[in-house]
Amino acid sequence: MAIKIYKSTRGGRKKASIVDRKGLHRGKPLKTLLVSKHATSGRGSEGKITIRHRGGGVKRRVRVITFGQDKLGVQGTVEHIEFDPNRSAYLALVRYVDGDRRYILAWEGAVEGSSTIVEDAAPEKDGNRMKLKNITPGAFVHNVEMQPNRGGSLFRSAGSYGVVMDVQGEHAQIKMASSEIRLISRESYATIGTVSNPDWRLVRIGSAGRNRRLGKRPNVRGKVMNPVDHPHGGGEGAQSIGLKYPKTPWGKHALGVKTRKPKKYSDMFIVERRKNKRKK
Repeated sequence: MAIKIYKSTRGGRKKASIVDRKGLHRGKPLKTLLVSKHATSGRGSEGKITIRHRGGGVKRRVRVITFGQDKLGVQGTVEHIEFDPNRSAYLALVRYVDGDRRYILAWEGAVEGSSTIVEDAAPEKDGNRMKLKNITPGAFVHNVEMQPNRGGSLFRSAGSYGVVMDVQGEHAQIKMASSEIRLISRESYATIGTVSNPDWRLVRIGSAGRNRRLGKRPNVRGKVMNPVDHPHGGGEGAQSIGLKYPKTPWGKHALGVKTRKPKKYSDMFIVERRKNKRKK
């Protein structure tokens, strides 16, 4: 894949780009694996906005993806790779030898005709899924289970992966994208390789309208509001925020605040904390 840059034929096209989808399936998704998606516009159970800047967007249908891939020992063949509007990664429609067809996350390098299998100790080939205890240290993995038989929940976005550092005792050490090293049960399943569409991070939106179609509403800076609306508000012209530190609309610290609980139950599984990448 590569990045396709639009011609600047109008204002909305300037500096806009998209991942070139040449080679992806051009037809419709499999109808039996589609469900309707209920839009919440960032509202909670009481109808109040709990997440700002969400709403609108193009109507979508959700592809049912098998993150657990529970068909043990059944060989599957990729029918085609297709785009999913609900996520950054591509999907692979897999047909198994028993006739079943399912969507799974496409791995980088997957093409029509690629094979995949789920076994405790499958061959270490991109796209195969197996238990962490049988994976060679240094291998790239994605769609990793946090707990055995719960389905993959780690490394599912475009281009993401974890690195198997070591397997000792009852746990495997996985290096996260943040540089944190974490213990995960050696009985958990993981898929070999990296997630497809790594060029997704290079896409430039280019226009406000494109963001609105993605369901993202405008985000207004606090410093251009009135004092009654935001702690940063007030002043004439392009004023600084006039405070010692940035705040949220509700007056709480906005930057540099630790959000993780100091004694979280899963701290015991963290071998090495992530390194501070902030430039000095």
